[in-house]
Amino acid sequence: MEKENEMKNDMDMLHGSIGDKIMKFALPLAATGILQQLFNAADIAVVGRCVGKTAMAAVGSNTPVITLILSLFTGISIGANVVISTLIGQRRNDRVKNAVHTALLFAFVSGIVFAAVCEVFSRQILERMSIPDNVFNMSLLYFRVYIAGMPVILLYDFSSAIFRSRGNTRTPLICLMTSGVINVILNLFFVVVLKMTVNGVALATVLSNLISSVLLIIFLMREKSEIHFSFSDLGIDRKLLYMMISIGLPAGVQGMVFAISNITIQSSINKLGEDVMAASSAAFNIEIFAYYILNSFGQACTTFVGQNYGAGLPKRCVRATKIAFAQDMVITVIMSLLIFLAGKPLLHIFNPDSTVAAVGMIRLKYILLSEGINVVIEIISGCMRGYGRSFVPAIICTAGICGVRIIWVYTAFKSHKTFSMLLKAYPLSWIVTAAALVAAYTIMRRKTMNNFFADTERE
Repeated sequence: MEKENEMKNDMDMLHGSIGDKIMKFALPLAATGILQQLFNAADIAVVGRCVGKTAMAAVGSNTPVITLILSLFTGISIGANVVISTLIGQRRNDRVKNAVHTALLFAFVSGIVFAAVCEVFSRQILERMSIPDNVFNMSLLYFRVYIAGMPVILLYDFSSAIFRSRGNTRTPLICLMTSGVINVILNLFFVVVLKMTVNGVALATVLSNLISSVLLIIFLMREKSEIHFSFSDLGIDRKLLYMMISIGLPAGVQGMVFAISNITIQSSINKLGEDVMAASSAAFNIEIFAYYILNSFGQACTTFVGQNYGAGLPKRCVRATKIAFAQDMVITVIMSLLIFLAGKPLLHIFNPDSTVAAVGMIRLKYILLSEGINVVIEIISGCMRGYGRSFVPAIICTAGICGVRIIWVYTAFKSHKTFSMLLKAYPLSWIVTAAALVAAYTIMRRKTMNNFFADTERE
């Protein structure tokens, strides 16, 4: 029975149908992102209602720097996913075992090192965020507690990547749901019962991440497949680690640069007044759900292409990319339209002010009605990472998205300082980036990987 349950969660990406398997892979992954966002909102709601606006501001002020740090390792975990899925496709089980143990040991050790460095320089790091004096000490307290959980946060990310390499997105989702419920309970216990402040919310987050990572490690230890984990096999395979970093680091740096460009956009929003700040924040918390959906299909494309590329099946690589693109486009456009149509009632949940809702709808219009362009970016970037070509999409996305937005802020927006003018940077940057990625993908197929795509007889 245990063996049957494991096989039920895993999927054969190398044979049979593709469309239903991509759906089975992507939807739990999207649900995972959405749940994480809801649990984060619960954190803010608890401190906002039970402690006050200062505590709420303290938690929010940590978001940019924490996102900046985690983006690097999220990218490297994608590299681990690509390497392991490719080795699975090649049926090199010994190398898969080495890659699994290398990834997990790297995650835990890196988490310890970065947590230690951030603890030592925590004050200097936050001082660069221009946090108001009345919020700073509480922000510092939250940061120090939260960052101590880096080892278990990275363990969850890398363990999830390992399960995804076999097409299993259900197990990480189940673990997240379990730890998320515990997180909410601990939030209330620490803040309401024990009268803690932001340190209570941060501690609850650390403990819930510990629970989710421990659960995933236990499931890996119970695995009967090639991704089985054993403490006795822990070690670093330098060649495999280099491959993970070379594929994942560009994606990680890309995420970090995105965070920096978003800070630039946010600083411009802050200059437009409280109503715009509140409206933009509320709209972001609504529109992000559409992004989690479209991003999940990009990650599905990465894993499917990675396995089939490793197995030498070019037709299935191309077919998986086309199917992932079609499914992502249809579902993302429909969901974006539904969210947009329900925009005003959803915005009123965050703030009853009609002005805030009206301004928030401006953001939703520019972002949600352009998400179809973003689908092109996610699928092509995910596809190229599956082939092990992650550097080119990282450079293109960094220049196309971040570069265009920063230039727009200091040119067009500087001349016409309106919210609508600022938001035009989003669809414009997506159009430029999508066009460049299509060109890069075409060149990759015709030149650097011509032999692989020409050889279709092995399927």
